[in-house]
Amino acid sequence: MEDVAAFAGVSRSTASRALNDDAYVSAAAREKVLAAARDLGYSPNQAARSLVTRRTGAIALVLSEPEDLLLDHYRTAVMKAGYRELADVGRQMVLIFSDTREDLSKTVRFLEGGHVDGALVFAPHRADPLPKALRLLRIPVVFGGQAAGIRRGVHVVDFDNEGGARLAVEHLVAAGRRRIATIAGPQDQSAPIDRLAGWRKTLLDAGLDPADLAEEADFTLSGGANAMSALLARRPDLDAVFVASDMMAVGALRTLDAAGRRIPDNVAVVSFDDNATLAPAMDPPLTSVHQDPQEQVHAMVETLMQLLADQNLKPRQQILPVSLAVRASS
Repeated sequence: MEDVAAFAGVSRSTASRALNDDAYVSAAAREKVLAAARDLGYSPNQAARSLVTRRTGAIALVLSEPEDLLLDHYRTAVMKAGYRELADVGRQMVLIFSDTREDLSKTVRFLEGGHVDGALVFAPHRADPLPKALRLLRIPVVFGGQAAGIRRGVHVVDFDNEGGARLAVEHLVAAGRRRIATIAGPQDQSAPIDRLAGWRKTLLDAGLDPADLAEEADFTLSGGANAMSALLARRPDLDAVFVASDMMAVGALRTLDAAGRRIPDNVAVVSFDDNATLAPAMDPPLTSVHQDPQEQVHAMVETLMQLLADQNLKPRQQILPVSLAVRASS
């Protein structure tokens, strides 16, 4: 900094203000300082800067899931979006997996240790202790999805999962389907719980009986296939199925094909996610509720930047809209 100031012919404080884009420096002085920095190959020492600003320039993206979620489209989309969105606001992303109680302790210690300025946390499991633990931290935190066990006092960005299920079932009802089953996701997570609730409420509103038409599975291809087999064995008369994720829907479609059920003639299929590389490529192409992880992460980063500027920002829950991408499966 001393060398840049001398080279530019300004004081050290002026050089510092210019390099930090401070408003209290003239345009001419700023240009001299920036030119000097370029000519000298100067770059700021982040460690030294952190001592003054108490900011690291890093943001944690915390996934309260095992590492094998890398195969999951939604989570990989979240990680890619997180990297891009944080880079756009000049922040580095620190990726953290927190799947066990030992991981939880390490995660909390790391976040408390001044290594990051804030955290974007995807922790949807109801029994997950991470959200409550993070609530006590001094750094700002924004949750992607409803925070387990916490109803108030946190910042949340989520999709309208119940509304998306309603869109799917109303579409099937309008197509004349009357025995509409569902393959629900794990019921320890808020998103699949809301999707199951939306399916049930919409059937009841249409005067249809949901009895024996629901089967729970994990968000995997095999989970969808096994759940579809169970539904066909229990309710061979079903004429439609709403599946809580595209990956499970792939498994469901394979089971239906093996059972000789034509799609959509015998059984219509609607899913949730609208995976851009998966849903349109299925045979037949898959009708799916569209949600955009990029939009969610963008809103989360935007909120986090506001919190970094003002940690007294009133907690809020942002529910993002979804839509239905209609294709040949329904």
